[in-house]
Amino acid sequence: MRVSLVAAGAAVAAGVLLCAASGPAGAATSGSVSADPTGTVSSDGTVILSGTYRCSAPGPGPIFVASSVRSGGVQHGIGGTAARCDGAEHTWVNRETPHGTPVKPGPADIEATLVQLNTRSGLPLPVILATDWHGIDLRPAKD
Repeated sequence: MRVSLVAAGAAVAAGVLLCAASGPAGAATSGSVSADPTGTVSSDGTVILSGTYRCSAPGPGPIFVASSVRSGGVQHGIGGTAARCDGAEHTWVNRETPHGTPVKPGPADIEATLVQLNTRSGLPLPVILATDWHGIDLRPAKD
């Protein structure tokens, strides 16, 4: 299950980057997402981001909360969480150890995206349902 969530998170992140301009046209789902104003970076470089989301009336295809952080001029995808769309508010937590340029504690920007992989056509295409983008304080994790 962990591997499939990681693969789904990677697919969502790639879809978000490739189709950031796509909107929820024709989507039967509504939703909102927010990211917390702080996150953590552990001594091994693992970044943990969190926040809340709400969605209802699921349409065709799974829905995920994808996140990324921009630090030092480099943007890193930070995991993906499968969303439960029952109309209630839920928390999400994404964690990832980015490759390449390490993320360091300090000010950064976070983007959280509620995205549905619409499977109507047979090919899962990302549909952005909601996004939240703002500054964040990345703090050292208490390892």
